[in-house]
Amino acid sequence: MQHQQGEASPRRRSSAYLNALSLEIEKRLQRKRSSLQELFADLALEIDDRAKDIILSREDLISSPEYSVNDRLCFYDVLANYYVRVPLRGKPILDLIVQVWSQSFASHTFALLFHKWLFEVELDHADVLLCYSSALVQGATNVLWIDIQSNARCFQSLFKYLLDEVALEPTRLNKIPVQAQRDLYLLLSRFIFFYNAVEKLESFLKLCPTFPNAILVGGPADIFVTEVADQLQKLKVEPVLLHYLVQIKVLGGMQLRVATSTRLKTCLYNFTSPGGPMYPTRAVRHAAWDALDLLFPASIIPFFKSK
Repeated sequence: MQHQQGEASPRRRSSAYLNALSLEIEKRLQRKRSSLQELFADLALEIDDRAKDIILSREDLISSPEYSVNDRLCFYDVLANYYVRVPLRGKPILDLIVQVWSQSFASHTFALLFHKWLFEVELDHADVLLCYSSALVQGATNVLWIDIQSNARCFQSLFKYLLDEVALEPTRLNKIPVQAQRDLYLLLSRFIFFYNAVEKLESFLKLCPTFPNAILVGGPADIFVTEVADQLQKLKVEPVLLHYLVQIKVLGGMQLRVATSTRLKTCLYNFTSPGGPMYPTRAVRHAAWDALDLLFPASIIPFFKSK
């Protein structure tokens, strides 16, 4: 009996702590002048050791998939799990986020807190599911771009969940409407290189949802490469761009349509010359040439390379 009470006590402490956090989030969302950006920043904070001792047992911490991603455990990680275990506790927060949806960082906050809830809690209405699915893709896009812009991987656990537990798990993926599945596929395609998930690429391509315009744009590989090429042109942080140019070499040998191949080649060529429109640094120019050498060896004339 004492042993059972000893086990129950940490669980009660954890629930009380997470409940208190939820109440604080509610209060901040109810304040008219409360900053969603500040709330988002607080949710993204790493949990200190004292809070970990309250929220998680040692066994929980060791087995936590979020903690194993990059040795970080953030408040949004534990709250996302909490709202799956206790959905009613998250509902007031969800309703408040919907009310302030037009504000900056509303979609970001939704994605952090409810990305697991959407797939692991039963939702009855198809229209509600479509709305929340679209909101998740929008919010996750905004959140992951923050990592890109800062060359950090603070939100890697969010990406990892959406890739490993949703995109690669048809049972969960099929919970959301087909259009949302497509949007999620496009989103993950743009960030797989950044989060070093190329070992999952083959499985990811095999589970690509059906696209209505596939006859025009090609198959899963073409869709993926098109998204990567578009992403490359948006990258402004040199270390991130260099990382993509190294990772992109895994596309060697991939069967692509001529139009897709040409699009990728043109994109890479844009990084080989100094000046506009990309204004690449010397390191980027050399990395782009290296990628071209590997992916399109027959089309490269070495003495044309910019120094």
